[in-house]
Amino acid sequence: MSNAATRYGELVGIRVGCVGFDLDMTLIDPRSGMIAAMGELAEESGYPLDGEYFAANLGPPLDHVLRGFETPEERIPELVSRFREIYPDVVVPRTVALPGAAESLGAVHRLGGTTLVVTGKYEPNAALHVKALAFDVDALVGDLWATGKAVALTEHGAVAYVGDYTGDMEGAKAAGALAVGVVTGPCTREQLLAAGADVVLGSLAEFPDWLAANSD
Repeated sequence: MSNAATRYGELVGIRVGCVGFDLDMTLIDPRSGMIAAMGELAEESGYPLDGEYFAANLGPPLDHVLRGFETPEERIPELVSRFREIYPDVVVPRTVALPGAAESLGAVHRLGGTTLVVTGKYEPNAALHVKALAFDVDALVGDLWATGKAVALTEHGAVAYVGDYTGDMEGAKAAGALAVGVVTGPCTREQLLAAGADVVLGSLAEFPDWLAANSD
């Protein structure tokens, strides 16, 4: 058994506990909607907001992203609020579940565990995705990023956290949870490992079998 698998066994034993998942590019692919929403915001505001770049690098909170586009600091709260207003009608309908997403949530439940989504996304909009895609999620916490995710992971007693971004791995480690990376987002296997991933999978399509093999 690999070191990661051994560590996983030490964390959860025979029975799987709470397993956390990131949302964007872990459970869902919202990129086409993100491009459209950022384009609409750019047109309204007159600022050169790069939707393609934004969608290809999902992870950081929106205010961080807007600062990267050299948006005036005093306009950022207004733009964040407007993006959140645009989001339900533009992003949610264009979003699809990534391969293995629903199956991974189901795999946790079949082993007696609970599922938790922890995301940097504005929580009401994150909840719209969970509802629209009929994900079987026991708890959802939004507006947390990187090591900040450890707050929710610790509160819910998560034994593992699955994500596509280096910040997700940092959040898992800060919570003392197993850090499971997936390379469906902007980060490479090497980047995820360097950020503390205990194991890296190609996608959530591999997660149910991996979980079953490493939970006994």
